[in-house]
Amino acid sequence: MVTDTQFREAWAGTADCAHCPTRDLSLFAHVRSEDLLPQSCSVNHYKLDRGITVYRSGERGHDLFCLRAGMLKLERFLPDGSRRIVRLVKPNDIFGLEVLLKPEYRHDAVVLQDAMLCRISAELVHDLAERNPVLHRDIMDRWQAALNEADDWLTELVSGHARQRVARLLVRLCDHNKHCSLLSREDMGALLSVTTETASRAVAEFKRAGLLEEIGQNRYRCDTQGLEAISAG
Repeated sequence: MVTDTQFREAWAGTADCAHCPTRDLSLFAHVRSEDLLPQSCSVNHYKLDRGITVYRSGERGHDLFCLRAGMLKLERFLPDGSRRIVRLVKPNDIFGLEVLLKPEYRHDAVVLQDAMLCRISAELVHDLAERNPVLHRDIMDRWQAALNEADDWLTELVSGHARQRVARLLVRLCDHNKHCSLLSREDMGALLSVTTETASRAVAEFKRAGLLEEIGQNRYRCDTQGLEAISAG
């Protein structure tokens, strides 16, 4: 877990939630601006490098997080020692929501791509929600969205043959420009329930077929139409 010392070293400033450029997409979209001033809404944001573990499953905690940039994975280790990635966290997603009910995290949250995130105390969220019923509804919406995504992982990413699974993942990783950054083969395997070698072969095949075109360091242009055709079988 990121220690208090590491959090201090990674501190990037006090968040100005009232004037956040992505506020309309955040948990505080419907909270009054006067309730989000720094003196009454203390939220800090941090820069964390790839590979940093924000928190671990079973650890006690009293903070939830909003990802501003980068990507994280939420994973759990199974009794046999293998691991499963249960969700990818993208910009404007909230993670660690479970501490609003019980001060214990359910997953390991690990930075996949250099990240900027906001750290929000559960106490602050409870206080704001008591004064703003719309925030309470928004929290429930976020929770439902996370559950829906978990269902999607189960139904789309761990069914069908390996090529279909990898193709579906790549489509999900694409941004609005149809660009994506690849996960490590190990992470692909943990997410899709396939071996590392199988994930590598599928990615290599897609590159040869022109479905993935490298445009920068670990940045690819995706032929989403072709990948979706493979996804459909």
